[in-house]
Amino acid sequence: MSSPLFSAVLWDMDGTLVDTEPYWMAAETPLIESYGGTWSHEQALQLVGLALEDSAGILQSAGVRLSRAEIIDHLTADVMTQLSTKGVPFRPGARELLKGLRDAGVKTALVTMSMRRMADHVASLIGFDAFDVIVGGDEVARPKPYPDPYLQACEALGVEPDQAVAIEDSPTGVRAAAASGAVTLGVPLMVSLEGVGAHALWPSLDGRTSGDLEALHAAYRTTSENR
Repeated sequence: MSSPLFSAVLWDMDGTLVDTEPYWMAAETPLIESYGGTWSHEQALQLVGLALEDSAGILQSAGVRLSRAEIIDHLTADVMTQLSTKGVPFRPGARELLKGLRDAGVKTALVTMSMRRMADHVASLIGFDAFDVIVGGDEVARPKPYPDPYLQACEALGVEPDQAVAIEDSPTGVRAAAASGAVTLGVPLMVSLEGVGAHALWPSLDGRTSGDLEALHAAYRTTSENR
């Protein structure tokens, strides 16, 4: 059996493409405090990679007396404002790797649990036409860690999941990507990815190229087929 061709790269957004986790935390803390609650860094880490619906439920448990939809709208608007005023904090090497993939003709998708309008906002600030497909958290039936978002992106791209590499920074995202059948690369940021199912872990995307991802895909598929 021949190896599937490397055809696409599927990008998580928050924490993978852009280091927006501090922006989310900066939005969460004053919201909770406005209702008399407290919010620690450790508590904030529990939300990394979660669907916004689930995160909103945790904030309700912390004392926020708003509906989940209202919490999501509030946090999304706050983070979008921070992106516009403070700039887009790309993770090291991420924008350069994305540009290299586009130049090489590799299909790309942004697969995020953030709202579609925020994903569109981030994409508009990248500076070039970065993605063929964007899948937002409000566009999927089941969020990460279910594989649905990645399967939806692959279908929209017209590729099989085993033709793709997915890049993630959270355990929830890694589980979703691996379950879809994509070769899954973990690039940890705030939480460890040891033992959660990534096919490979890189400390950074800095200096990485489309060729590196193609080699990762080929190596994993060759190993898998020879078992």
